[in-house]
Amino acid sequence: MDSVGTNRPPLRPVAAAATRRSALLRPPSHLGLGNRFAETKLGIASGCGGGGGYFGKVQGFDALRSTTTKVQSGKAGRSVTKEMGHTSSGNEVPLKYSSGKAFPLGVSQVDDGLNFAIFSQHASSVTLCLNFPERGNQDDVDIVEFALDRQKNKTGDIWHVSVEGLPASGVLYGYRINGPQGWQQGHRFDDSVILLDPYAKLVYGRKHFAVEKEKPSQLFGTYDFDSSPFDWGDNYKLPNLPETDLVIYEMNVRAFTADESSRLAPAIRGSYLGVIDKIPHLLELGVNAVELLPVFEFDELELKRFPNPRDHMVNTWGYSTINFFAPMSRYASAGGGPVAASKELKQMVKAFHNSGIEVILDVVYNHTNEADDVNPYMTSFRGIDNKVYYMLDLNNSAQLLNFSGCDLHGMLLGFRVVLSFVTYGLSLAMVFIQASLVTKQYMWLLTLYHGP
Repeated sequence: MDSVGTNRPPLRPVAAAATRRSALLRPPSHLGLGNRFAETKLGIASGCGGGGGYFGKVQGFDALRSTTTKVQSGKAGRSVTKEMGHTSSGNEVPLKYSSGKAFPLGVSQVDDGLNFAIFSQHASSVTLCLNFPERGNQDDVDIVEFALDRQKNKTGDIWHVSVEGLPASGVLYGYRINGPQGWQQGHRFDDSVILLDPYAKLVYGRKHFAVEKEKPSQLFGTYDFDSSPFDWGDNYKLPNLPETDLVIYEMNVRAFTADESSRLAPAIRGSYLGVIDKIPHLLELGVNAVELLPVFEFDELELKRFPNPRDHMVNTWGYSTINFFAPMSRYASAGGGPVAASKELKQMVKAFHNSGIEVILDVVYNHTNEADDVNPYMTSFRGIDNKVYYMLDLNNSAQLLNFSGCDLHGMLLGFRVVLSFVTYGLSLAMVFIQASLVTKQYMWLLTLYHGP
């Protein structure tokens, strides 16, 4: 076992902006799903690569001042914190880890603790990074890194580990992933970066919308198994209005109430709760359905990463996806963070439905925050398995493919990834429980290739 104490902040690559594109799903015959799709199911939909040594790093980035404890895979089943005399953030229970299980992806509760599972078909090594914020200051953390054993902690293309002794909420987590460095073959691995789990249900990052002093914030997945299930109420029901009768209002949650002319208290302007206060106005207009622009985690400061003609702008629409399953945390009232965002989003959906208003989600799978190979910004998909998450032109230096016609440097998530995200989201009802989900083409594939 190698115990290391060091000031080692995660390094943040610089990246470019993305622009809006329309969704396009391609039939399976174009992508060669074959038997592998049926065998691996969700395994096909995870991970994206980085570029070992290629990306420029910002060495001055100090969003996290951390002490790192590295745990080698040979210590499975033993008390790693007790052996090293290490405790994290007042947690007196020694951490132990075992092989874990492949499903479900993300983090889940198991009998002996919490299970972490992530897909990466091309990875050669995966390290789980657990981050314990100190009380009162979430910029100071202790980091424990578990190096996974490819023999004990890997099933097919899914890497997994179970950790005993973790709190049921509040821990931040991510992954360091390494693999082939073949740029021409489409790989972009870089294990100097802590990557966000694509299946995280909550994302910890900046607390306030478009606050530039919070711009260099490290993104982590987090979880909350302490809170009680959301109470939808005994009399709750969906409006179930005929599509032909819908009067749809397209809405951006923040822009709808962010201005002081909304006459709302500052704490709830531009938030899920602020929208609730304006439901009577929508009813007066005769609206019976709202289509919400992206309400999952996105990067509103994507245009400010490096000097460019649009660096004075903020992406308020939300088409710069960081994670498809976590509610936009900066839509929580008063900077409440990811747990509050999850609860308040459900409160908003419940209020809409109780008022007879349908809720439609705008979910666009050909937008992410990671930009292109010219100015890459790696936070998740690229560094986990670029060749799986993105559609690449292997005849052109593995450049990202774009079929939307509105961005020559765009990316389009691979069909199998999109299918997995959609089916996974439907099976869990996502974090956006009870809201409707609309995609644009090939819905019949959900029947042919259902899963997870």
